[in-house]
Amino acid sequence: MFKRLMRKPFVQAMGAWLLGLYLAFVYATTRWRMIGHEQLPGLLAQHPTVIAGFWHERLPLMPALWRRARRGNPALERGPCHVLVSRHRDGRFIGQVVRRFEIEMVNASSSRGGAIGLRVLLRQLRDGAMVVITPDGPRGPRRRAAPGIAQLAAASGMPVLPTAAAASHHIRLKSWDRMMLPLPFGRGVVCVGAPILVPRDGAEAALPSIEAALSEIVDAADRALGIAPL
Repeated sequence: MFKRLMRKPFVQAMGAWLLGLYLAFVYATTRWRMIGHEQLPGLLAQHPTVIAGFWHERLPLMPALWRRARRGNPALERGPCHVLVSRHRDGRFIGQVVRRFEIEMVNASSSRGGAIGLRVLLRQLRDGAMVVITPDGPRGPRRRAAPGIAQLAAASGMPVLPTAAAASHHIRLKSWDRMMLPLPFGRGVVCVGAPILVPRDGAEAALPSIEAALSEIVDAADRALGIAPL
C-alpha cells in the first residue's frame, strides 16, 4: 500500500517539496568553504561554459556548489544549469526537488533516450548554459563513468570540470552509491578540480582520466573535513 501511495503524483510532489525545503535549511545552516573556485573566472573567460561532473553519491549536496559557484561569476548567472537524469520516476522526483535551486532536468537514461539527452545537452552548451552529468548514475556501478560525459566534451569542445561536495554532519544511505545525505549545523566543503579538455576524437581515451579526476576530487572533499573513505 505504501509503495502504491508513493507512486501518486500528489504524494511525490509533496515529498519533493519537503525534501527541497529540508536541503535549503541544511545549506543555510552549514558553514561552507569552497576549494578551487579561484580558477573559475579564468576558465570561463576561455570557454563559454563547462561540463561539471560529479559522482551520484553527492547529488544532495551539489546544489550548494551551484549556488556558490554563481557568486561573482557573471557567466554562470545567465540561467539555470541543466542536469541529465533518468526518465524513471526517481529522475522526475529529483527534478522536482532541485528546481527550487535553479537547476533544470534533461530527462533521458543511458538505456532509453540517452542519445537524445546528449543532443539536448549539446544544444544547451552551445547556447552558453552550464551542464552537469553524474556519469555513474542512475544505477551504477559506483564511481564507474559511462562514456556520455567524455562524448559530450569531445563533441562540444567544452572542458569537463570535476566537482564534489561533502558535509561533516551526514548519514550514508544504504543505496548502491552509498549516498551522502547532509545534516544541518555542520561544516561543508565544495570542491572544483582542474578542467579536462577532450579532443574531438579522444572521448574513449579520456574517460579513464575523467573517472580518476572525479574520484580524486570527492576524496579531497572528504579529507578536508576529516571524513574517512569508504
